[in-house]
Amino acid sequence: MKAFIHHGLPGFEGAAYRDMPEPTAGPGQVRIRLKTAGLNRRDLRILHAGKEGDPPIILGSDGAGVIDQIGPDVHGIHQGDEVIINPTLHWFKNTPAPPPNYEILGSPTHGTFAEFIVISADQVEPKPSYLSWEEAGVLPLSALTAYRALFTRGRVQSGQTVFIPGAGGGVATYLVQFAKAVGARVCVASRSEEKRQHIRKLGADVIIETGQDWLEALEGDKVDLVIDSVGAATFDKCLTILKPGGTLVTFGATAGDEIQLNLRSFFYGQFNLLGSTMGSQEEFREMLQFITKHQIRPVIDQYFPLSEARQALHRLQETHNFGNIGLHIS
Repeated sequence: MKAFIHHGLPGFEGAAYRDMPEPTAGPGQVRIRLKTAGLNRRDLRILHAGKEGDPPIILGSDGAGVIDQIGPDVHGIHQGDEVIINPTLHWFKNTPAPPPNYEILGSPTHGTFAEFIVISADQVEPKPSYLSWEEAGVLPLSALTAYRALFTRGRVQSGQTVFIPGAGGGVATYLVQFAKAVGARVCVASRSEEKRQHIRKLGADVIIETGQDWLEALEGDKVDLVIDSVGAATFDKCLTILKPGGTLVTFGATAGDEIQLNLRSFFYGQFNLLGSTMGSQEEFREMLQFITKHQIRPVIDQYFPLSEARQALHRLQETHNFGNIGLHIS
């Protein structure tokens, strides 16, 4: 089968579109003929972390397709079923943190940038019927990340104000739509005028240029909840706009891992700082029910053929995208 893999040298030098052995479903497993797959920044981290001596790994965490082979001891799933893949492995219940054996599909296990994938039958869910294949293929990781950060960790409520820095990537587009669906007021910040125009169409109430004074742009109206994935570049600014007792949920660090924190102002502000990452199978199913109830659709930036996955990853790395980038497979 054709696949996009990483093997050998770190970065794009070790990336290749090539033939890989076609997998066969074993006990408790199903094989999916993938229709579409989605890119995430995690794919870039795996690409650049690879080194000589590592075995070939098929990249990709997101995907949707059709069941074409069923292994022994699988019940309730049939050939021809249209499914979406849950990329969270070994995390089933909604617990405060994932279990020690938690993994994400696409390293160290083979991922979705391939014509076929074999996966535990527990990891597939029926594709929401109102979603196209293109929408379903890019949904899982980003939408699950947004769902847990906003609802499980952030506990957003109707009438609250939510602030989202760096509103242009896939997760941010879900955060805006999810928060609006439950009646929250949504404020976003982005450096890009083009992305600010796009995010306005999703229903954001206040849109700020990242370089502005955020509190001034908000007319002094502080917020209840910040969901941040930027990291060091925005962390202090996030705290300046939080109401006393407000909550900052962080799930990424695209602009730096390390921060300096004025501890005294933090505890005087009675702030809550919460980490979040991905989500459990239980939350994945809740997320699918939520988007179906509210008819929420992924925002698609661009689709590429599987053979052009390298170009797709370059687009993601350069942060030119607004929303999700996907791959057509079959």
